[in-house]
Amino acid sequence: MTALDDKINERFPGLVVRKDLVKAVKGNAIVPSYVLEFLLGQYCATNDEASIQSGIETVKEILRKHYVHRNEAGLIRSNIREKGRWKVIDKISVDLNTDRDVYEATFSNLGIKKVIIDSGTVKTHPKLLVSGVWCIADVESEHSEDKNVAPWVLGSIKPIQLSKFDYDAYLQARAGFTTDEWIDLLFQTVGFDPEMFGRRSKLLQLMRLVPFVERNYNLIELGLRGRASRTSSPSSLRTGSLFPAAR
Repeated sequence: MTALDDKINERFPGLVVRKDLVKAVKGNAIVPSYVLEFLLGQYCATNDEASIQSGIETVKEILRKHYVHRNEAGLIRSNIREKGRWKVIDKISVDLNTDRDVYEATFSNLGIKKVIIDSGTVKTHPKLLVSGVWCIADVESEHSEDKNVAPWVLGSIKPIQLSKFDYDAYLQARAGFTTDEWIDLLFQTVGFDPEMFGRRSKLLQLMRLVPFVERNYNLIELGLRGRASRTSSPSSLRTGSLFPAAR
């Protein structure tokens, strides 16, 4: 790892992911990449190879025990009932039950719904109300004589996807980098090695990202003679290189 990598790990703890580790852990498992990236960011954000290998095994064990596959949902529900509490990794969405004036959570793969969730959690993670968020959650079983009340209780919840953007924390972390360091950070984030490019080439490549962050911005690339030009927009942007990698 480079000095820049060390600084990135220091300024963005738990948010740095080595993409090669994602492939090593995922294999043929049907697990969303951002779930793996979150776990790897928690357990493998280091440059110590022994710690990385230990972290990979930890991530695999967490996925084996707690990731909910649809075909194993019945087994997980049984574990919750028999043990009283079980940690699950699942996509959770929330709706407001206006009749009862409560928020109710639905677990996508686990197949349970009407799980009461407190309003404070919903306010902290508003994206739960939009399209759902992948989370690590503690689910408890609590028997009730009322058939209209679900036997499930949400003990705690920790979003894996970004459920709320902390702009101030981002600005504070960004302040620790020089302009050139930040350019290199962005450059390697999109999959390129900044050591292989000069400053102008880096800026040309990063310019392609502008349509993603600036509305009504159209970008036209003019290639060499005999090569077709193309227009870039958020829906058509690609990361293939049209520019030389030389300094």
